[in-house]
Amino acid sequence: MVGVFQFQATSEDLWRGSIYGSWGTVLVLVFIAICHLVYSKKNVCSLLSRLKTSSIVADRHISDVSPSSECPPPQLRVMEAISDTDLKSLLDNLDGRIINENEKWERVVEKSNDHLSYSAKCCKPKDGPLKYSSVTIFENCCPILLRDFYMDNDYRKQWDSTMLMHEQLQMDGTSGIEVGRTLKKFPLLTPREYILSWRLWEGKDETFYCFTKECDHPLAPQQKKYVRVTFFRSGWRIRRVSGRNACEISMLHQEDAGLNVEMAKLAFAKGIWSFVCKMDKALRKYALINNPPSSSLVTAVTLIKKVPDGFEDMDGIISKANVVETESSCGQVSSEERKLSRASKKLVANGLLLIGGVICLSRGHSSLGAKVVMAYILTKLSKRADAPGPGGQMAK
Repeated sequence: MVGVFQFQATSEDLWRGSIYGSWGTVLVLVFIAICHLVYSKKNVCSLLSRLKTSSIVADRHISDVSPSSECPPPQLRVMEAISDTDLKSLLDNLDGRIINENEKWERVVEKSNDHLSYSAKCCKPKDGPLKYSSVTIFENCCPILLRDFYMDNDYRKQWDSTMLMHEQLQMDGTSGIEVGRTLKKFPLLTPREYILSWRLWEGKDETFYCFTKECDHPLAPQQKKYVRVTFFRSGWRIRRVSGRNACEISMLHQEDAGLNVEMAKLAFAKGIWSFVCKMDKALRKYALINNPPSSSLVTAVTLIKKVPDGFEDMDGIISKANVVETESSCGQVSSEERKLSRASKKLVANGLLLIGGVICLSRGHSSLGAKVVMAYILTKLSKRADAPGPGGQMAK
């Protein structure tokens, strides 16, 4: 009995112990769960706090990126878009110091009136579009007026019917480079879109230079409804004409507008003179404005740079290229004139000799002196008749 009782007691104790142990286990599990929940809550709060902080930082970053802050990345590219090296190359080409023997230039237009004269020639390089070289001289005009007129895009929209729109995209105050977008419309063609950068320099004696070339800009993404001109190089020089109240603009121009070469050349030859005359009328009207409308925008004209020392020739009025070209072109004319002059002089001399002989014969001089004079006249005439003419043939 004792053994049984002891066994029963022991079993009860074991039962009670297991019950207590089960509750202890439950309490431990509840405690672990509470701790886990608290720890998880802390993690969630920490995570939410981190997300909130990241959101604030992102919002601040987004708020800092405004349209005006889009300019710095392209501005770094614009500062290097046009350099003094481009100016030096332009000067060398205008002055004829760079000669490409593979380029064959041909005359396209050469016309003039009382107010202006225009001449242009072109060549077709093997590795690029048509290249044009032109010289326009405006009478009764000063370089500053022509420069301001030529760079006034707002006024240009009033007289140039091909310009549909122009806007300034960026102006770099350090380098003086301006970036703009222009739309031009030509007959029977899709409008052409130009994204260009340009820079101006001022040299000696009110001489001005400008170089322009194509570029890309984030504010002007390419659109399907326009044809983007992907190659554009143009440079000009404005200066006084020596000894006259006039100034000239010499230009080198090359662009790829997606046109057939022969078609582009024909369109240029047929339409450029009327366009230049239209430009001249607009220039005269522009000169009559006492206070030309000036835009509040800072432009390449207002931030014009000085030509570096040693870039220009000693003579800022006449360039070597024009002197050589004038001498070569005038040399052909003067040579022909000299040939005609010599021929006319020979004709006059022969006529005088013949008239003298007629006079001697008409007066019936039979003296020895008259015979000697007549013999001299006939000898001279026969020698000149046998002499070779300008063309290398015997004169008849």
